Amino acid sequence: MPNATPFQTGLRQHRRKLTRGRQVILDIITQATRHLTPAEIYRQARDKYPQLGLTTVYRTLDLLVELGYAQRVHLEESCHSYLIATRAHGHHLVCSTCGRAEEFAECDVNALVRLLESRTGYAIDAHMIELMGKCPNCQTKLRAHNARKK
Repeated sequence: MPNATPFQTGLRQHRRKLTRGRQVILDIITQATRHLTPAEIYRQARDKYPQLGLTTVYRTLDLLVELGYAQRVHLEESCHSYLIATRAHGHHLVCSTCGRAEEFAECDVNALVRLLESRTGYAIDAHMIELMGKCPNCQTKLRAHNARKK
């Protein structure tokens, strides 16, 4: 297939089809400026593809994560949201107020991985780091709000 996207190639290699629903879901998370929950993805996708079911959204998100095109973000409330994956392994700063997520490349956990492998017997082949906090914009808003309260 000439001009195939990496996603199309990955699906074909795993004997999966590029359905309209899958493409719509991928487009939504690719264009998102923050991580999105499955419910948010579903609502946006239904505007573009009304026949889409919520089960298809969950299955597609699992497939995107499995193939490395999306990353699951674990939130404090024990639910997940999703981001497009732009690196082989991802690390994110996630704003706990507005949901903005920013990827970062710095990663020096090799010593910790070796220690955990020797201590637990696991053969660690991947990792993901998510740091939660408040983005600069939300910090500014919070300071302004607190200043008004005084």
